[in-house]
Order: sequence, then structure tokens, then C-alpha cells
Amino acid sequence: MKNFKEKSDKIWEVANLLRGDYKRADYGKVILPMTVLRRLDCVLKSTKQDVLDYLPKVDSLKESAKDIALNKKAGFNFHNRSQFDFDKLIADPNNVAANLRNFINGFSTSAREIIEYFNFDDQIDRMDDPKADILFRVVKAFQEIDLSEDDPMIMGYIFEDLIRKFSEQSNETAGEHFTPREVIRLMVNVLFNEDSETLTKEGIVKTMYDPACGTGGMLSVAEQHLNELNAKAELKVFGQEINPESYAICKSDMLIKGQNPSNVKFGNTFTVDGLEEEKFDYMLSNPPFGVDWKKAQKIIKAEADSKGMRGRFGAGLPRINDGSLLFLQHMISKMKPGGTRIGIVFNGSPLFSGAAGSGESEIRKWIIENDWLETIIALPDQLFYNTGISTYIWIVTNKKSAERKGKVQLINTTGVKDEELMKEGKLDHNRFWQKMDKSLGNKRKKIVENGNEKGIGFITQIYGNFEENEFSKIVPNDYFAYYRVTVEQPLIEEGKVVKSKGKPKPDSSLRDYENIPFLKTDQNGKLVPQTIEEYVEREVKPHLPTAWIDETKTKIGYEINFTKYFYEFKPLRPLDKIKADILALEEKTLETEKTVLD
Repeated sequence: MKNFKEKSDKIWEVANLLRGDYKRADYGKVILPMTVLRRLDCVLKSTKQDVLDYLPKVDSLKESAKDIALNKKAGFNFHNRSQFDFDKLIADPNNVAANLRNFINGFSTSAREIIEYFNFDDQIDRMDDPKADILFRVVKAFQEIDLSEDDPMIMGYIFEDLIRKFSEQSNETAGEHFTPREVIRLMVNVLFNEDSETLTKEGIVKTMYDPACGTGGMLSVAEQHLNELNAKAELKVFGQEINPESYAICKSDMLIKGQNPSNVKFGNTFTVDGLEEEKFDYMLSNPPFGVDWKKAQKIIKAEADSKGMRGRFGAGLPRINDGSLLFLQHMISKMKPGGTRIGIVFNGSPLFSGAAGSGESEIRKWIIENDWLETIIALPDQLFYNTGISTYIWIVTNKKSAERKGKVQLINTTGVKDEELMKEGKLDHNRFWQKMDKSLGNKRKKIVENGNEKGIGFITQIYGNFEENEFSKIVPNDYFAYYRVTVEQPLIEEGKVVKSKGKPKPDSSLRDYENIPFLKTDQNGKLVPQTIEEYVEREVKPHLPTAWIDETKTKIGYEINFTKYFYEFKPLRPLDKIKADILALEEKTLETEKTVLD
């Protein structure tokens, strides 16, 4: 982690060379493609001469065959056949623009196409213009930064940290956030936990998909985790990304790691599904929180109307300013009939926003009634770089184990109770997270990664044990369902009940609504079904004897009010202690006033 910050900060310092010639919001147009170019240059350095020496022998081959042969010499799914590298670029300062273009054009087709997504040629002209004359200095600054780091995780952190900084500079932070690696590792742990026996088989091949893959962080962590679990297993990764810079970075990372870069598609997942015919074994995603889907509304609504449940969005459409549940519906459409496991990060809104009959409620209803919702994990706040809000991991699957069928596990990792015990001296550490020595944007906490008694290991254990305790609640699917009923009272005029067709006419000014849970807790503490009628007799009639339910307006809704499931009543502090605190505060205030006046 320290190495990642040092490298990221060093690259960020190069942006100082752009000051005056570039707006701060445009720094990323130079720094990101230059980082990718330098990364590719460093990776190819050890085999570059082998490629150049072999080039005359394949000169007569077709371009595609030539690429394959030279890729093999380079030891990657790409190569560079230009005579130039960063060392040679700075050796000829008078021709750096032409030589840099020659270097870029020397990449094999797959790598060159990635660079094109940055539209970097325009920036070469801009930096080489005599008015700016900063191209050589920028290239030289990057030549002095070693990006040959073996661990792709470090490079992933570097790219995401840079993108975060650039988005902050351009005030584009709304909805933009990056997934901390410990959160991804937790998601992968939980996602693979149920399949641990299958995944250890020799030669096993699985697929993983992320519909909002960004720079590919989730895919990289999943691949690394499976390799650690079983070196002879293969995880083929797929994704789609709407941001061209993130897309280019993701594809370059795929190239370096030997994955197939054509598995990552560019564009808006909602409007053009780049992997329409594909189904996957696993899916992971952290889509933007509260993403507005107004631009895609026409296409999404047309698909929902024309295809219904045969399409991706047949269950319902959420409000226009939050497309989170559209992502989940899209992922569910890609589940394999034989079984798929999905992990997705949401903020709190998809848990409960939308009343009965709304798009959000109908989507939750569809997922829960199909018995696909397996687990929800509440994460601590201040965990993400660009937002301090609380977040939740949803695990959705169409292959629940026998013991989980018809049930949902709720896991609370916020550590609120731990914090209270620590203040009281009853606990020496938080069992889930710890405060960071130095914050990164809004990220001030991180989930502990080592050991089985806290952090990732502890949470995975809670999930795997599938038992109720202070951090884990297990409830039947119906626990989240409720009837939304309309309570009417009679219209009274001149002291008499007004009737219509022999029935009391409702007074619209007295109309009220009740949410009646499907289940209630009986005298033995067990959850049992309840009817609308018995609820009304128990809760409504004692207060409104003449009220009735308009059954024609009854709707069924689903919501997951996570907080109330882990709520613990805290008795009020004794009055004598409150009084003592007030007196002590008054005395301290008087002493302060006296000091100031003296």
C-alpha cells in the first residue's frame, strides 16, 4: 500500500508541468494515457530487443500472423515493434513528438486500439506547441518513474487513485467512487465461500462479469483470489465500462495479465449490452450510487415494455435518479440456469426506497419471492474514497444451499456496539474495521484484513456459519413483505353517516394508510403469519371503531429496513447523572468566563 501511494504521488507531481497550459480539470487527459504508455513500456522492456531482432523474420507475414508471432516473443498478448522506448525518446529531445507517435504506432493492434480511447494524439500536438513546449519535460518525467511493478493490484490502486484525484479536480465526484480492495476481497470471499469445494478441483474454469467494471479492480481481485485458492484453476473475466479512460486502463491491465481484452466492452450497459448472449458463473459490481438514467430512459422503457420478463427490466423500473436496481436486474438476466452467484455494492436506497407498487418495491418483491436474495452485509461508513455514506453488499444467487432456502441472512459489520465497548474499556479492538492513519479522500476506515477473529476473516466466518448471533440475523423471506392498506372512515354530515348504495361513504379527509407486515412475533418470540383482519382488529379498531379497509386498494410491498433489525433499546440515563453532568459543565463554563474576564 505504501508503494502505491508513493508511485501515485510521484505521477501526480508530473501534473505540475501542465499548470498554466492546461486547466486542472484536463490534467487527466495527459497523465492517464502517459501512465498507461509508461506501464506498457516497463512491462515490455526485458523482451523488447528480442521482438526487434525477430521482426525481419516475420516481415512477410500478414499483420494478424505477425502480431501473434511477435506477441509470443514479447511474452504477452501484445508487443511494441517501434525502435523507440522511453529511454530513446528522451535521447532525442528535438523530435520527441514524431518519435512518441512512432512508439505508439509500434504497438500491436490490441494495444494500439486501447491508446486510441484516450484521444492522446490531440494532447501530443497541444504539448508540443511552441507556446507550451512541455512535451519533452512530461515524457522525461515519466521516464524517471519505474512502473514495472509485478503486482497488478498495486497498479490498479495507482490508476484508481489518479482517477479519483482528477475527478475531484474537475468537480465530478457525484456518483463517482472506487472500491477499496479490502471490500472487494470481502465480496470475493463470500461469493466463493459456498463453492470452495468445487473451486479447488484441478483444471476448473469459471467466468466472472462486472457490468460497471471501471479500471477492472473487482475482476483482478477475483482472479487473484482464485489463483491463490487453486493455482490450476482459471477465471475468465468479462466486463463493460462507459468511461473511455477507465475502459482503456482496464483493457491494458487485461493485456498485461494475459486475459482476453476483447472480453471487456465499451459503452452504456443499459442501452447496449455488449455481452448480450453471455451467461456467467459469478458476477461482481460496484455501480455508481444514485446514478441518473434519464439519458437511457427511452431505450430502457422500450425494452421493458416490449420484452417484459423476457428482457432485462421486466420486474420494474426504479425512479429516474437512481438506477442501482437496474444494474442488479441486468446482472440477474445473465445468471446461468445451473447456478450463478452475484455480489453487488449499494448504498441504503435500494433497501427501502419506493412504496408498495413502486418500481423499487416490485424489483425487491421479484428477487425475494424468487428466493434469490441470500445475504445483505451492512458495511461501516467512511469506507469509500469519494463518499462517507453507509454501504451494503447484496449477495444474490439462483443456487441457494438447502439450509438457506427461503431465508435471508443479514450481517451487521458497522461495529457500532464495538465502539461503545471500547470506550468502556471492555474491548481492545473493533472486530470489523480500524481507523486509518491518514484518510484518502472520504475514506477514513478500512476493514481489517488479517486473522479470522476480526475483519474479512471474521465476517466470512459469520456468513459461512449461518447462525444467529449479535452480528447475524436469519429471517424468512416473508419477513420483508407487507400489505399497504387504505384505512377509510365514514363521512358524517349533520351527525349522520352518509351512505352510497347502502354502504358508508368514505371521508377522504380522514383517509389513512397502514403498512401491515406479513409476519408478527408471537408470545413465544416466534415469527408467525398474520392476516390484515387480525391486525386491524388489534391495532386499528380500538382507536377507530368505525374504520374499514378498502380492499380494492391493497398492495403488497417489500422493504429491508436494516437498522431496525439490529436495533437495541438503550435505557435513558438516570436523572441524577444527567444533573451532575450539567452542573459540572456550568462550573467549567464559569471558570472559563472568569479566566477570559481576568
